[in-house]
Amino acid sequence: MYFSWERHLPTASGSELYTQDKVFTFNTVEIKVEPSFKVRNGAPMSIICHADISKSADFQLKYNFTIFKDRRLVFMTVSDTGDARYEVPVAKSSDTGDYQCTVKADKKTGSSDPVHVWVTGMTKPTLTADKRDVLEGEVVKLRCELPEEEPPLQFCFRKIKTNSTPRETCVPEPYTNFSVLEVSVEEGDNILQFDCFGRRNVKLEWEDSAHSNKTLVTVREPFIKPTLTTVPSSNVTEGDQIQFECSTVVVRMHDIEIILQKNKSILNSVQDKKLLRYSTVATLEDSGEYLCKVEQGGASKTTKLNVVVSELFPKPTLVASMTKLDKNKELILNCSINGFQKANFSIIRKNANGDIPLKNSQTLKMRVNVNDTGSYTCKAEVKGIVKESKPVRINVYAPVSKPTLSVAGGLPEVVLGKPLQLICHSVMGTPPKTFRFYKGDDVEKIVINDTYATFLDENIRLNDQRGYRCDARNNHSSGVKTSDILNVTVVVPVRDASLGSVPYGEVEDGSEIAFLCSVKEGSLPILFRFFKKTDNEVLLFEKIEHRDRAMWHKETMKRQDTGTYYCVASNRANVDVRSQPITISVILAAWKKGVVAALVLITIAGAGALALWWFLRKKKKAKGPSMEMSGSALAANLTSEKLARQPNDGDYYSGPDLESAEVEYTEVEVSTLDPHRAPVQKGTETVYSEIRKANNDSMENRHSRISGHPDAT
Repeated sequence: MYFSWERHLPTASGSELYTQDKVFTFNTVEIKVEPSFKVRNGAPMSIICHADISKSADFQLKYNFTIFKDRRLVFMTVSDTGDARYEVPVAKSSDTGDYQCTVKADKKTGSSDPVHVWVTGMTKPTLTADKRDVLEGEVVKLRCELPEEEPPLQFCFRKIKTNSTPRETCVPEPYTNFSVLEVSVEEGDNILQFDCFGRRNVKLEWEDSAHSNKTLVTVREPFIKPTLTTVPSSNVTEGDQIQFECSTVVVRMHDIEIILQKNKSILNSVQDKKLLRYSTVATLEDSGEYLCKVEQGGASKTTKLNVVVSELFPKPTLVASMTKLDKNKELILNCSINGFQKANFSIIRKNANGDIPLKNSQTLKMRVNVNDTGSYTCKAEVKGIVKESKPVRINVYAPVSKPTLSVAGGLPEVVLGKPLQLICHSVMGTPPKTFRFYKGDDVEKIVINDTYATFLDENIRLNDQRGYRCDARNNHSSGVKTSDILNVTVVVPVRDASLGSVPYGEVEDGSEIAFLCSVKEGSLPILFRFFKKTDNEVLLFEKIEHRDRAMWHKETMKRQDTGTYYCVASNRANVDVRSQPITISVILAAWKKGVVAALVLITIAGAGALALWWFLRKKKKAKGPSMEMSGSALAANLTSEKLARQPNDGDYYSGPDLESAEVEYTEVEVSTLDPHRAPVQKGTETVYSEIRKANNDSMENRHSRISGHPDAT
């Protein structure tokens, strides 16, 4: 950077000569700190800004110096030299920061790099307390202040007790240079001292101030530690009257409270009094540690006392003649105390709604029923002390009834391949009951339940002839009761249905047809259903058979009966098995074909005769009457000749010769089912069908057969 003044000088030729002077530039601007960049708190400090400038000549400049701390203006001055000093007579921690200097001369500006100055150490804080004389439980308010420091700060308060480590509490203060803390005065705080110190964070390092002045606080007791006593003080035995006394001496009676506790349970309490009394009849349960607590405001003091109560007599023992017995048997209950006879005994039955006294005696005899099952105890009383025995459980059993065994589905049958669920049920008898399931003589399952049990047999085999049975028992002495044997029928589902017909494939209009539906396997009886495949699947015929096949005769077939047929077979397994479909075409009968052909030929012959007649008539008119007679004779002759020759003219089918028709018989082999499983057994059943043969060479011989059926021959 430079700056210049131009001056115009005249020359001999009259022109002006331009010269340059007063040119300057900033080389550097820097900051120096005296005595150093790290200054102790309270020491003097100087911030010096120096501008190094180059000039073209010796001339004066005015320098405007501005010094910033943390980008905030702290000092300004104007100087004729290139130096300026910012004096800090007493450096404080708040003077710590980044300093930067800016110099302006004429229209030029130069700036230094920032320099960090650290004023080490903090000023000493001051501590004040709102009270110098307090009672236990009261609160002291402390104020710690650093008036010469700037936030954020942290204040730490210390509570100092004699012969103990100071207790320190720190409070952050991000916006103020003081902090207030309330401290509770506790029991045993006789003479207290408090002090505090400040803390700040500089470049991620904590710096602590010196500790403040110590403030002394005197503590007085609002009441003395309580005294806890018992009467009698020792040798307390069950049944003795025992009295507790808890007392204290207080400064102010207002809001004082005395509490007596045992195992955190409050036994008694008084308010605005300095003495508490509590009496009770001593029992073994009264042994233990007792606590007397006196409270007033926030102050609290306690005293503990351990009490031992001797046993007067042990707990009684209840003995039963039997704990498990049959209905109507005799039960004897006896209550006793080991080494102690003089007591009042009572026998009790426990109940959820309250104990039921049975007899005020040491012994009880009773003949039991099932309802007498339950828990029994006895009580013994001596000198007003009542003790109860441990409970004794009595179970009374009624015998089980003979169980019944049934199939969960109702009917005693199961589909082959499906699991079988059995239920064994015993109506009478006291639970729990033990059920056992048998398949033949093998025990398959043991179940313990109240009234019934279930068994799932997943291993069902076709030829398994073993029956099922179950037995039941409980703790009654009568023993086991066994059910009747249950035989279960195994239902074999229908398999492989097939459909055939006589005749097969084509049938003449008006003739009859027979459909045969059969299965390879399935338990009887079997329901056979015959369908014609349409949009709505029309059921044509159904029949229940005790064999593996069913026949359906349809006497008259019509043209609309042409279509696809199938059959469906099912039994108690409720599985529908569908056959492969067969197609039946209803064709025109042979005699109907002959009639149609004859009508066609007669029509053609009639048309020819008419044409000839018309031709002759026209010719006759042309030749006159002489030709008319010969034309008529000729026409008559031609007509007679035509009629005589008609059977031998042309090829047409007039239907079969019923007199010469031959009858053929076809033997069909079908299978017969076993009554239970219906396996395939070969037998012979003959189905006869008449087949007429036509003499016409254009007709094929049709043989009667059952086609598409597995048993067809």
